[in-house]
Amino acid sequence: QVQLVESGGGLVQAGGSLRLSCAASGRIFGSCAVGWFRQSPGKEREFVAAISWSGGMPNYADSVKGRFTASRDNAKNTAYLQMNSLKSEDTAVYYCAADRFGSGSYYEDVYDYWGQGTQVTVSS
Repeated sequence: QVQLVESGGGLVQAGGSLRLSCAASGRIFGSCAVGWFRQSPGKEREFVAAISWSGGMPNYADSVKGRFTASRDNAKNTAYLQMNSLKSEDTAVYYCAADRFGSGSYYEDVYDYWGQGTQVTVSS
């Protein structure tokens, strides 16, 4: 079992930065791929970024490429999403998820464990 807790969300002005953290409990986290997803009001949840168990091969949605960076520290059982040059359209609840068997997919159905989400609000 893996439990995930996101933190680091908040209110930031457009152009600013935030770093989200995804703290995990459970021995298997180090072997799980981690995905980041977001959901805005009235919209479906969408893929943001994913990273393999080793921290390599990160994938990004086109809308965040060059601005967001996914990383992880398995010694700390924590994954991160560094978000720079934030835009108003980045406003959403951000979720991290863990996939026991994958390498970092953009399909949310493959993820086995989910956090509760953290709100990110970007003011223009």
